[in-house]
Amino acid sequence: MNLSTSHRKAPVSVRFTERMKGFVTLGQQSFEEGCQTGQSNQTPLMFELTIGMEDIESFTSRAGQPAQAIGYIDSPLFGGRRPVLRGQFSLFAASGDVDRRTMRYRLLFEDTQGNPLTLYGFKSMRGGLFPRIWKDTTTLFTTILKGHVPDEYEYEYEYEYDGGGNGNEGIDIASKGCGDQQVVATGILRIAITDFLHQLTTFQADAPSLSKRIRAIARFGLFFSSWLWNIYGKFRLHGWEPEIRDIPLHTLSGVTNAKVTTHYTSTEDGLGISLLQFSRAPCEDVVLLVPGLTASSDMFIMPEHYNLTQYLLDHGFTEVWTLDGRISNRHPYNTARHRYTVDDVALYDNPAAIEKIREVMGPDVRIHIISHCLGALSVSMSLFAGTIKGIQSVIANGVSLTPRVGKAALAILTVGPFFADNIFGFEYLNPNWSTEPAPPFGKLLSKGISLLHKECDVPACHMTSFMWGYGYPVLFKHANLDDATHRRTGDLFGGSGMQYHRHIRKMVNSDNTAVKYAPQDVRYRKLPDNYLQNAAAVTTPMLLIAGQENGVFTDSNILCHQRLEKVAPGRHRLELIPDYGHADVIIGKWAAHDIFPRFLEFLRANQTNRIP
Repeated sequence: MNLSTSHRKAPVSVRFTERMKGFVTLGQQSFEEGCQTGQSNQTPLMFELTIGMEDIESFTSRAGQPAQAIGYIDSPLFGGRRPVLRGQFSLFAASGDVDRRTMRYRLLFEDTQGNPLTLYGFKSMRGGLFPRIWKDTTTLFTTILKGHVPDEYEYEYEYEYDGGGNGNEGIDIASKGCGDQQVVATGILRIAITDFLHQLTTFQADAPSLSKRIRAIARFGLFFSSWLWNIYGKFRLHGWEPEIRDIPLHTLSGVTNAKVTTHYTSTEDGLGISLLQFSRAPCEDVVLLVPGLTASSDMFIMPEHYNLTQYLLDHGFTEVWTLDGRISNRHPYNTARHRYTVDDVALYDNPAAIEKIREVMGPDVRIHIISHCLGALSVSMSLFAGTIKGIQSVIANGVSLTPRVGKAALAILTVGPFFADNIFGFEYLNPNWSTEPAPPFGKLLSKGISLLHKECDVPACHMTSFMWGYGYPVLFKHANLDDATHRRTGDLFGGSGMQYHRHIRKMVNSDNTAVKYAPQDVRYRKLPDNYLQNAAAVTTPMLLIAGQENGVFTDSNILCHQRLEKVAPGRHRLELIPDYGHADVIIGKWAAHDIFPRFLEFLRANQTNRIP
């Protein structure tokens, strides 16, 4: 007999029952909208689960370990009460943010027709000046996904890009979200106070004696309360990142087996802009990649993982161009006081880029555009204003023709430009002010912003959150980024003046509609006052991409699709990406698996019929 085995303590299990109720809505909706619409339409959803921790000692030794969840889901949308075929619950799982932990639920079930579905939900717990312990621990942001989504701990991540050009050189076991899944419904569930009080009475432990059962339940309670203290009670000081550039600025090393050519051109209003051409073989279809404000071609050619340019080249689109216009950080226009608006980009930059491509590639080439953020807004404005024509297809990430932001971000848009320009005298705001020579007020502002951001130790990340909205962080979800990408936030997103913010504010205040900034200015007479006014006449198909947790433009593309559907039903598509924010849709380390195949399918579907 093995004495060590015979004397080993038998594991003690602990279980409890949880009930949550709320509302969801079929179709691609934001969490809040899904809940509100579901409440109006009377489409409730609830679940009752028994959470079982088979070995409480092991479970409490490390946060985020999975526990079994069994029970049922009940909603008229899926045929009433449906058993959970397999369920997983993780407590205080890492989120990618230093100061935030999550509770995650992944419940596999079927509707009455036998269609496989997955309920994926998370509770978000973040420390800060104003703890919201009750709300955070009882609010479940809920998504119903098509199919049975694999558990996080058994997912095989397909791409481990090493720059070799194929994108599938290695296999790595990795925990990830469910961005590659199709969304069926979204909403919010909550724990009522009466259900919480009942939940406290359901704790049970399987142990041979009463004292051991009490100790097991107490162990769970101590684990739970300790983590709440870690999240909400502790004050955390920053440990600043060293000022070391691991990846060279503006490097082209992320794209292999392609001829790279730089093309310069000028806009009608007298600015020099540039394009990079990545050519592997002759192709009738050219894909133009357009970055967002203060980003650049760099977001499409990142060497730290399988990037979008390399992905397109490897999958048959062997002519890829990237644009660096007046909003790119590869040019100096953002880092000086200016009065450019998105109208200027739509009227001057995008047409000049399209003209240069046709000059080089020929007038009959089919041009597809993949665009991000303010680049996506400007491309959509150019398309619907008719300043660019004959475009085969457009993919717009984050925002298109209906900018919408949160209340806090709108408040910043309202007062921020005035204070920046007229009180502090900033010519522009710079994410790198904490580490670069900067105006005294600029360096103080950067340090002060970082005091309010405990989610990471990268000051440039804090400043971009301040510049582009409200959140912790705003531009992306930390968990979706390679660490090298996060550390070089200040290289990927540069400085910007405030005039673009003023234009966005006007659009948001104009019923969330892309409108001309200065209708009385004769320079913009070619542009419509309202860019949606001729939407029915635009035949170029668009794919509107929306990260479900977009911290910059929230559910702007969901709103845009709703409006376009009214005037041109079925012409344009919307894809909601669970577990993604804003920029991580393009620069995320898993984007080649979760996002880019969606792009590829849309591009291939629109290769043949030439758009007039």
